[in-house]
Amino acid sequence: MKRQKRDRLERAHSQGYKAGIGGRSKEYCPYAQSDARSQWLGGWRDAMEARNEGLFR
Repeated sequence: MKRQKRDRLERAHSQGYKAGIGGRSKEYCPYAQSDARSQWLGGWRDAMEARNEGLFR
């Protein structure tokens, strides 16, 4: 059970990161549950920081 939950949250983070790198808005987040949503937004924020540092264009 714990591994499945962790995998789901890791996937949400990864999808958020990809959305951020792609330039999508944070309103694009497809998750309604708070734990997955917070992971997605965390990935999105990480991607925004990477873009601002010039790692991606």
